[in-house]
Amino acid sequence: MGYPAGKAPGHLTALIAEVFEELMPLEEIRAEYRIFDDIAIDPEAGTLKVQEVTFNPGRTVSGQIREAEKAALFVCTAGATVSDRSRRRIPDDDLLKLYVYDVTGTMVVEKAADMMLHELRRKMEAGGCRITNRFSPGYCGWDLAEQHKLFSFFRNNYCGVTLSESALMKPVKSVSGIIGIGREVRFAPYNCSLCDDKNCLYRGRKT
Repeated sequence: MGYPAGKAPGHLTALIAEVFEELMPLEEIRAEYRIFDDIAIDPEAGTLKVQEVTFNPGRTVSGQIREAEKAALFVCTAGATVSDRSRRRIPDDDLLKLYVYDVTGTMVVEKAADMMLHELRRKMEAGGCRITNRFSPGYCGWDLAEQHKLFSFFRNNYCGVTLSESALMKPVKSVSGIIGIGREVRFAPYNCSLCDDKNCLYRGRKT
């Protein structure tokens, strides 16, 4: 919310608590993945082939997963309720609450994706493999339109998330992407020095 820890004004912390109380009973958070063995990565060309589908994530992303022997494609969502409430039309005097919903929805889906990542790591390490960080279309020059290719692997409204013609997910508080898996892969924090997207959600993060 832009305040240092413990420095937010009382009315804002009360509003955050109110939003949390409204959202806690909901059971809409989902995080799922599918693992594919049939992959081919060309870091020089900036491509990733999963079965017969060729993605073009660019050299940065393909370089981060270049040692992968398998790939996990994933979809996560905070659910429809928080997404709808962060986008609804409300009176001007409730704009702050709308903003709290928007930030909360973003953090919820990111934490869901992080938990999925940790669970995948635990399972892969049990079999002698490691994982990379997660990368999504829109990250570091990866064309958002390739969401359509990714969702071709997720049929029947997978995880409760659908995709529009313009490659936007619904519910809007959702993320999708790829994780590399292999014995020689390395988990690296998001490296902002490799990307010129100043509005990226991950900018400045160390996870």
